[in-house]
Amino acid sequence: MSNPVKGAERSAAGRAPVVVVAGGGTAGHIEPALALADAVKRLRPDATVVALGTERGLENKLVPARGYELELIPPVPLPRKPTPELIRLPLKVRDSVRRTREVLDRVGADVVVGFGGYVALPAYLAARGRVPIVVHEANQSPGLANKVGARFARRVAVAVPGTPLPKAEVVGIPLRRSITSLDRPALRAEARKHFGLDPDAPTLLVFGGSQGAQSINAAVSGAAKDLADAGIGVLHAHGPKNTLVVQEFPGKPAYVPVPYLERMDLAYAAADVAVCRSGAMTVAEVTSVGLPAVFVPLPIGNGEQATNARPAVDAGAALMVADADLTPAKVADLVVPLVTDADRVAKMGAAAVGMGHGEADETLARIVLEAAGA
Repeated sequence: MSNPVKGAERSAAGRAPVVVVAGGGTAGHIEPALALADAVKRLRPDATVVALGTERGLENKLVPARGYELELIPPVPLPRKPTPELIRLPLKVRDSVRRTREVLDRVGADVVVGFGGYVALPAYLAARGRVPIVVHEANQSPGLANKVGARFARRVAVAVPGTPLPKAEVVGIPLRRSITSLDRPALRAEARKHFGLDPDAPTLLVFGGSQGAQSINAAVSGAAKDLADAGIGVLHAHGPKNTLVVQEFPGKPAYVPVPYLERMDLAYAAADVAVCRSGAMTVAEVTSVGLPAVFVPLPIGNGEQATNARPAVDAGAALMVADADLTPAKVADLVVPLVTDADRVAKMGAAAVGMGHGEADETLARIVLEAAGA
């Protein structure tokens, strides 16, 4: 069996580069991978971008919708605690790495770019010693997959200073151009019409990530009367697996529940304030568009969501409420006065501007293409 030619050597020989991105599972991993893919195609229109994913990940919907090829591999979920699954993990890793290596060889990968999560780990292990690796870490506290990948990566890109990975280069988080170029005031009327919102009422955007957040759903919907009485319209993405029934208040601005937001750009344009989780991607987007936020960090993991939110809070662009403290009463006491205070909203929005990650997509794309030898 002949030894595979390393990707950078193939690309240097004159073939258009093939970039494989590994960022499946949640929107927080997939969206920066797709933003990078778009940037690669802008810089090198002849490039091919292939995404790795699993059968159950959100990438099955998002990747094809953006026009990219999706290759499915077995997932390698990493248990947080000792379980029977931990005993079977080595076999799962070996199978996934073998299948991933087959994909890399078949598509002729010149570089593998990982964004963390259970798709990235087998990608790193399959590419090691065969194809150059670039790691991108969005959180200040990196996960296990990126800790492993960074040990043998060609380049390591991070979103914020102080991320404890070797060779880390601060580039920010790649964001879609529809976000970084968003003119919220210019799109406001169109956005509110799109969602059926009151054209003039102060408007609250509520979401909890791609799957929704039950605690946020319960707290905000439970304050529906307080929001209506204050003349506040609400756009609430509750998650496709959740249901949300909200009492209607005739003559008051609409409370609009939706399972999922296909057009986040219009959702941001429609809103004056957001109540949301504080995943790295969410924080980057809401600050980039200048939207004041009340962040409610997910109360699991290693505390990375609270860490993500802290710079915006310290800058005066956001507030932070612990998940356990978010109740209908807290929404009434904290969120309602904020949304109805136009001067305060304007000051918080101004503080958010400039905290975003503007050119991170193309900065990372150049790093990736250089690693590929393109």
